[in-house]
Amino acid sequence: MKKSQIFELLKSVKYPGFSRDIVSFGLIKEIKINNDTINIDLALKTNNEEKKNEVVSSIKKILTQNFKQVAINIIDESPQKSDVSQGGLSTQQNQFNLNNIKNIIAIASGKGGVGKSTIAANIALALKENKYSVGLLDLDIYGPSLPIILGINKSPGMMEDRKIIPIEHYGLKIMSFGFISGNDTPVIWRGPLVSRMTEQFFNDVHWGDLDYLILDLPPGTGDIQLTLTQKLRMAGAILVTTPQDIALADVQKGADMFRKVHTPIIGVIENMSSLQINGVLEGLNQKNNNDVTLDIEGIDEKININEDGSFSIPINLFKSGGGLKESKRLDVPLLGKIPISIEMMHATDKGEPIILSQPNNSVSNLFRDLVKKINTQLQN
Repeated sequence: MKKSQIFELLKSVKYPGFSRDIVSFGLIKEIKINNDTINIDLALKTNNEEKKNEVVSSIKKILTQNFKQVAINIIDESPQKSDVSQGGLSTQQNQFNLNNIKNIIAIASGKGGVGKSTIAANIALALKENKYSVGLLDLDIYGPSLPIILGINKSPGMMEDRKIIPIEHYGLKIMSFGFISGNDTPVIWRGPLVSRMTEQFFNDVHWGDLDYLILDLPPGTGDIQLTLTQKLRMAGAILVTTPQDIALADVQKGADMFRKVHTPIIGVIENMSSLQINGVLEGLNQKNNNDVTLDIEGIDEKININEDGSFSIPINLFKSGGGLKESKRLDVPLLGKIPISIEMMHATDKGEPIILSQPNNSVSNLFRDLVKKINTQLQN
């Protein structure tokens, strides 16, 4: 059998407690075949002997159908803790000095214009609400938008050792190419320069101790994504899409790229899933409002009225179910569906994300739910 066939067989072995397999986690480091004998180097760093035995047993059960002898060597070559319980779901090597950062999460999309940066900013702020120390890094060299989304119009400082000090704003440590180039300056960069600048954001920025570093990646599967996956150990990637088929086609390419380089996919977020219209019916008897519904032509479901007379109407402007479809294809959770929100649009334009400007808004609560699901995925 070829090594590629072995990898395909081992994709059926799930890491205990997860829906993802040991190949997508990057746990298979080496495969050596000698006639009827196969040797597997398995990077399985966990103190849980039950989990170790379960994985080893599953591998042997599959491979003994094709080999007389199956030898599994458990190795540890990661410079950081890579146990799933520590939030490190991937076994990539950290070639940057980021030992003080516990979890690095990439927010990615296959195409531009899906609201990825807005999602990244609100996720970072929701994590900060939960008392985590959080950094936010805008790696979209060609079109950095976080300075606008967060209302920042200044340059970062510099330490005596020439390290860049990230801007502290809204309780986050923030760095963006837009702070250096200016948001109005068009930038044309070739591959090697892009990779070099990306590395500087890690090597030359003083991030300090962080629980989370959120990476706002540029759209697509270009030089920045490849540089990161080759040199950075990430907890995983979150894929942002919109419901349309064209967006799904692009996000599938991004997802497949992360899988090929063994970066775990934490889940999928469907943005712009529907248009949410909020309103209030006045003059109703509050005691009986729970029994009142709105029946609107063109809306399949009846709309419930809350005790205060408020209601919310979701209207699917695009084809629905795209995010769920992609999450099922990848066998990862659909972390959430974020509607088109006029309130979020205004908050973003003002440079004050909705989770700050309108903390009680239903969309703000959706971001809090997202963070709970992300933490659950990392801690299982």
